[in-house]
Amino acid sequence: MPRFAANLSMLYPELPFLDRFEAAARDGFEGVEFLFPYEHPAQELVARLRGNGLQQVLFNAPPGDFAAGERGLACLPQRQDEFRAGLAKALEYAQALQCPRLHVMAGLVPPGRSNDDLRATYVDNLRWAARQCEGTGVQLLLEPINPRDIPGFFLNRQDEAHALVAEIGAPHVKVQMDLYHCQIVEGDLAMKIRQYLPTGRVGHFQIAGVPQRHEPDTGELDYPFLFRTIDEVAAASGWDGWIGCEYRPARGAVPGGTSEGLGWLRRWRAGSASSA
Repeated sequence: MPRFAANLSMLYPELPFLDRFEAAARDGFEGVEFLFPYEHPAQELVARLRGNGLQQVLFNAPPGDFAAGERGLACLPQRQDEFRAGLAKALEYAQALQCPRLHVMAGLVPPGRSNDDLRATYVDNLRWAARQCEGTGVQLLLEPINPRDIPGFFLNRQDEAHALVAEIGAPHVKVQMDLYHCQIVEGDLAMKIRQYLPTGRVGHFQIAGVPQRHEPDTGELDYPFLFRTIDEVAAASGWDGWIGCEYRPARGAVPGGTSEGLGWLRRWRAGSASSA
């Protein structure tokens, strides 16, 4: 049965961020993820995790100036010192939060730079980062993101991400397979799950309804079918990761809107329990 983690950057938007941990635990989540922890002391986050019996499963390394529109540093020449300082900070938080996964955002393609130049920088940075993570128990994740949500993002496709992971050649560098982004760019999700999950290169899944990025029981995807596919392939391949619920509740910041929108999860849990 897939393990689902609440993305606290998107879910429970009616609550202050630090109060979202309790809300997620109350709704039965055992794991959480979010974009960035850096506005809060690590020990404050640790207290929220422990106090609510939650596991931190993922967060992002510093992306540059996020408020100004930057979306990662890993592929950007002339930003390598900043990338390395950010990774060191991320690893400090990962150790404190006992978080086993860091997503390293690739970044936006700058004007006038060739794809080969950016790719070489990306590979060089990730090889360096992989060496820093050796022996820490932390995986580095690469995520293809669709160009509609983030125009100009360097990495868009699953095959590109898997080729990069194979080239980097470190067992703890993996792909973050967001089915929302994958559907928008490529589609054919069940076959891609069957293609890539057995390789050992998928470190994490994320989900959202397509096209509006609301609850996964809205839109064009049959998520129960995809969950069963993940279950089947995971059982055969030994994959035991998490599925991050990275969607915007359809009711927005209406009090209780996230919890009311979790009918899809309650139905899945009930169906899985009855078939066990």
